[in-house]
Amino acid sequence: MLTQTEVPVPLSLHDLSYSAIREELERSGIRPVHGHALWRALYGDLKTSLDLVDDFLPPLQRWIGERMQIANGLTLDVPEVEEEQFSEDGLTRKFLLRMRDRQTIETVLMGYDNRLTACLSTQAGCAMGCVFCATGQMGFVRHLRPGEIVAQVLHCQRELRAAGHGRGLRNLVLMGMGEPLHNYDGVMAALDIITDTRGLNIGPSRITVSTVGVVPGILRLAKEQRPYNLAVSLHGATEEERMALVPMTRRWSLAEVIQACRTYSETTSRMIFFQWTLIAGVNDSPAHAERLAALLAGLNAHVNLIPLNPTTGFHAGPSARAAALEFQQVLKTAGIPNTVRQRRGIDVSAGCGQLRSAKQREKV
Repeated sequence: MLTQTEVPVPLSLHDLSYSAIREELERSGIRPVHGHALWRALYGDLKTSLDLVDDFLPPLQRWIGERMQIANGLTLDVPEVEEEQFSEDGLTRKFLLRMRDRQTIETVLMGYDNRLTACLSTQAGCAMGCVFCATGQMGFVRHLRPGEIVAQVLHCQRELRAAGHGRGLRNLVLMGMGEPLHNYDGVMAALDIITDTRGLNIGPSRITVSTVGVVPGILRLAKEQRPYNLAVSLHGATEEERMALVPMTRRWSLAEVIQACRTYSETTSRMIFFQWTLIAGVNDSPAHAERLAALLAGLNAHVNLIPLNPTTGFHAGPSARAAALEFQQVLKTAGIPNTVRQRRGIDVSAGCGQLRSAKQREKV
């Protein structure tokens, strides 16, 4: 008799790469060539169920039918939409998606000039504990499986197709709920699927993986020569300043993070994007900018300055525009390329974890 921890878990096809699907078929005595039709249904036709696919050849139809009947059989990752919000800017939509175990995660779809970008979650909750982040305030629940990360892209693509958009997603940023490099294997498996040219075909150069400074993950990205953009959140340019905002600095110091970034840059010859959340009166003075410029000297770096998205658990506000521009000018004078980013979707709680936190408070 199965115990609770031994209950069979259905196989999600969205967890599997193209080659893994072919191998799964071959183990069942089905010719691997049928894997291409299955892959096309998943990532070309964006199917949410395989029951009604009538152009599969009989061997594949029988395999699907048989696998769906057994306890640990076959499933797809098609999350339910618990809530959807549209921003007044007309360009931002936020989805609160419910997984099979009832955990909820957030995905944001953003429109810009000539491109559509999705912001993906990689965990339910987060263990990093950044004090100004709604996800960090809720704590860590679990990693998302590759299929649950892929499912967010598929959901956005279906929404765009239903709305008649001729083009699909162009860019992905892994900056939603969770720390991507804490879930390294799951994230990389998902990105292998997302970038496969036979399916979703989103170019690696259009994907950005964000981290708050998980040093082993940064070094592993460098060693494996992963072709994605790297964004590193700093928010403080001294150990003390960063510790007050990013508690995980206790595990990997600012010095260790910057050394890992230098190793990454030297190994890959890629630019690193550094994220700096501008918080009024906390880290937005010219002196803070001077310290940041000194910290990044010699690195192939671009700094994204992001005015804070306020959260109920952190009693501070975003920097005034004048302060942001003064901060920016200090970096420019020091020769550090930078951009003051748009604040998007404030009215739909677009900051990571904000909508989920709001829904949780409603249930209390």
